[in-house]
Amino acid sequence: MDTRQAELLSAIDPAELGRRLRAARIAQGLTQADLSGPGMSVGYVSRMESGQRRPTAKVLTELAGRLGAPLEQFLGGVAPREVDEIRLTLDYAELSLESGEPVEAEAKVRDALERIQPGSLEDLAERGRFLLARCFEAQGLTDDAILAYEALVNGGATGLVHLKAGIGLSRTYRESGDLTRAIDNGEKILANLADTGLDSSDESVQLAVSVASAHFERGDSGHAVRICRTAIAKAEALGSATARASAYWNASAMQAERGDVRAAVPLAEMALNLLSEGRDARNLSRLRAQLGRMQLALDPPELEHARGNLEQATQDLAWSSASPAEFASIELELARAHYLAGDLRASRDLLMQVQAAVAGDAPLLAADAKALEGQLCACAGDTAGATAAFLQATRVLTGVGADRGAAQLWFDLAGLLDEYGLAEEARDAYRRAAASAGLRARTSTPSRTLV
Repeated sequence: MDTRQAELLSAIDPAELGRRLRAARIAQGLTQADLSGPGMSVGYVSRMESGQRRPTAKVLTELAGRLGAPLEQFLGGVAPREVDEIRLTLDYAELSLESGEPVEAEAKVRDALERIQPGSLEDLAERGRFLLARCFEAQGLTDDAILAYEALVNGGATGLVHLKAGIGLSRTYRESGDLTRAIDNGEKILANLADTGLDSSDESVQLAVSVASAHFERGDSGHAVRICRTAIAKAEALGSATARASAYWNASAMQAERGDVRAAVPLAEMALNLLSEGRDARNLSRLRAQLGRMQLALDPPELEHARGNLEQATQDLAWSSASPAEFASIELELARAHYLAGDLRASRDLLMQVQAAVAGDAPLLAADAKALEGQLCACAGDTAGATAAFLQATRVLTGVGADRGAAQLWFDLAGLLDEYGLAEEARDAYRRAAASAGLRARTSTPSRTLV
């Protein structure tokens, strides 16, 4: 009897165990006397079957042998062979998820979880619930993913699973626009890491930079950069390529958002080289996409390099657990690259795919796509189409909460509206950009008394 089985024996109701022993004996056509033997009287067998006595591990093992039944039949646990099968099913589920098959992965995870009985194999159950949350996220089911991550973080998940679920929860909060919860959740978990021994793990660095991203998107760029600098120092001390890449990547993104793209590109290239040393295909693809965006933002844009990075990112993400929104965001940047290169047909074809993928979801992405549609219409001489697209972009953005991403897009859109003669709409967009960035007009002035 192993440790897990011993725990089940100590936890099981003796009356239930007795009923199972009696049922197995009757099924074999045996009497209580047949089961008795040295050190085990007929009276002892009778008291076990009636629930008056809990057998020792040694006695139950002997009874199971005489009855020709596995211990799990009496303990209500899972047989060792089935444990291996469940673990293998979860391994296959994770492979499916990383290969870009989240629906298939979800089916495998649910199959494994159904075979895990309540109160047993908690480590595998936690892993299964974590994989299920990732499956939801990869399918774009953000609300379901948040609920699943919350259940893990608040429901007693331990160790690395708790930390990884915290990273997922902070990320999905941030991507859904709930920056306050993204920060509060991440900082709470980070504060408790010192007592777990996980404070010096790759995952602790990844959670720190996720929190930094939320601070940055909320407008607190100074604090975000300080968190990233601390994370870089910790990652360098760890000597972990993954942790260092994560820290450099976020520092690069923040430099780019602050307008210093020239400084951001070398940081992104350092992160890219570090990730290339490892096997983190999904994050490597994401970083290629980020670097491609930065190269498009340079003056003049590095179109050739940007297209190469963006195309490689889409190919790599096809074999990963990336969500539909991630694919769409990279394809939108590819469409923009084609537009800047003057290939309007290729740009429009990709843009149509993006708009079909984000219909009803990802409002910032949808508004950005509409703005590019307006630019394409204007280049084709379709002034009415351009105006309609720009105005539709403003309507989509109106439903988005005030955050840094919305502010930047409002500002970009204002410039396009102004450029194409929509002066009143441009003024309104500039006002909304300021409001999303947290600026407010001073509506009253001190009164003056004339003497």
